[in-house]
Amino acid sequence: MNEKFTILRSTCVPLPLENVDTDQIIPARFLKATTKEGFGDNLFYDWRYDKQGQPIPSFVLNNPAYAGARILVAGRNFEPRACRMGHRWLRLPGRRLQLLCRHP
Repeated sequence: MNEKFTILRSTCVPLPLENVDTDQIIPARFLKATTKEGFGDNLFYDWRYDKQGQPIPSFVLNNPAYAGARILVAGRNFEPRACRMGHRWLRLPGRRLQLLCRHP
């Protein structure tokens, strides 16, 4: 899907964590799919849900204030390959998050 990007106005989701790697973004146990669909349900799974699969209210993406947000502002060294290689978005059910991150 190639969309022309002009202006995006949105609330920003703050994720001020550093050194976030791929397995924290989508844990490897969920990477068995052959398409990109459904990955958003597992985005930050170990941070978003408890051991019983219930949402952890204190995790920022579970906060209703950010329900419609389309921009994720991440800390330094957020999956550096994603930032460098142009994979600057993450897909959640019903929305796409643009990724803003600092290079190391």
